[in-house]
Amino acid sequence: MTLVTAEELLQAGVHFGHRVSRWNPKMKKYIFGKRNLIHIINLRETIRGIIRAANFLTQLASEGGTVLFAGTKRQARNLVVSEAKRCGMPYVHERWLGGTLTNFNTIISRIARLEELENMEFDGSFDLYSKKEIASFNRQRRRMHRNLDGIRTLKSHPACIIIVDPKREHIALREAARLEIPSIAIIDTDCDPNMVDIPIPGNDDAFRSIKTLLSKLTDAILAGQAIRKERQAVEEKRKAEEKLKRKDDAKRLKAAHEAKLRVETERKKKEAAKKAADKAAADKEKKPEESPKADAPPGQPAENTVAENVVDPKGGAADGD
Repeated sequence: MTLVTAEELLQAGVHFGHRVSRWNPKMKKYIFGKRNLIHIINLRETIRGIIRAANFLTQLASEGGTVLFAGTKRQARNLVVSEAKRCGMPYVHERWLGGTLTNFNTIISRIARLEELENMEFDGSFDLYSKKEIASFNRQRRRMHRNLDGIRTLKSHPACIIIVDPKREHIALREAARLEIPSIAIIDTDCDPNMVDIPIPGNDDAFRSIKTLLSKLTDAILAGQAIRKERQAVEEKRKAEEKLKRKDDAKRLKAAHEAKLRVETERKKKEAAKKAADKAAADKEKKPEESPKADAPPGQPAENTVAENVVDPKGGAADGD
């Protein structure tokens, strides 16, 4: 965010307050003096307020917080819309509806009704109604669009509210205080600074003054959003690297498991082959060797028959009969 200078604020007329007769005594510490019956705002206090608000908004935006812009006075309406759109935040620029924050569920239902009417117009459902009913629907749609279009993206209570002229937007300020929503406001010399969490003393009637102050706050929000995007990019890169690392680890584990299975398979094959060889050798040792015996042919005496001529013990040959 560009550092704000007193010269820049002087050129924008931020230092001009209201007439002395309209001042709020609680603004005394923010007033430098008076000139021609007009209070002069101390720009040092303005710069302090801007820096404090900017630091808060940058931190808030970096955490994804939503900031609601509110300013319905003629000088601020277009600026509120343009600055809120520049940082993608919701806004109220026409009329603050009572209960916008404290009766948020009703506001959500009215936004849903607005979207329903818009869809009816686009899909041709209006053709089913009479001209009188269609005219009533169109009036209702235009009124709701004027009051709710800026907050139709608001899905929950904002984390902070930025107000131009809290004296005029006192209902918004009270609702924010009731819900303990931090408030930042551009306060002139006729306002009560104690009603605002972070007051920024400055001219809340001049177009250039409002533009200068709102632009600094918007720049702070954009800076916080940039930090958030950078963090998200780093986080996404880290997650991608972790995912890639997990895939690489899974591949390595799979390769190691497959290698282990191959080694185990080879080992089992070798063990099976060894067992088969050992079994074959054992079977061979147990099998008896066959002797080469042959039966005597017919008509031939067996080898072990008794000799026909048996020697007589007395020395003579024994007769066969």
